[in-house]
Amino acid sequence: MKIRNIIAIYSLFIGILMIGMWVMFISTGQVPEMATKPAEIILHLLAEFTTAILLIIGGIGLLKKMKIGYNLNLVALGMLLYTLIVSPGYYLQRGDWVFVGIFALVFIFTMIFLIISFKKEYEIKLDRLSPE
Repeated sequence: MKIRNIIAIYSLFIGILMIGMWVMFISTGQVPEMATKPAEIILHLLAEFTTAILLIIGGIGLLKKMKIGYNLNLVALGMLLYTLIVSPGYYLQRGDWVFVGIFALVFIFTMIFLIISFKKEYEIKLDRLSPE
């Protein structure tokens, strides 16, 4: 499998998981900040859903070899990296080490895929021009 496809599938997978996780948390009432800090959590959710949607669109763009796919996916992975640095603090304060570990693991994979994307930029972009 080509590295472009692996990165695309990773982006799609994480984007879908992010949306699924937040939908589950919201629908089961596990977001107490909705009552205590509504403005803060709504803006946080806006950032999370924007990241997830861009990961999905960027992943699709890479899979379909769209011209914008590579750059959009880089932006989305960068946004993901930011949320992976900021969000674990909430779970650290609650002592939820499982979530902290998951964030750390996803952070490592995201860094790896970002580095590969930069190092293989020419190959990923060139692949867009070649028929399969």
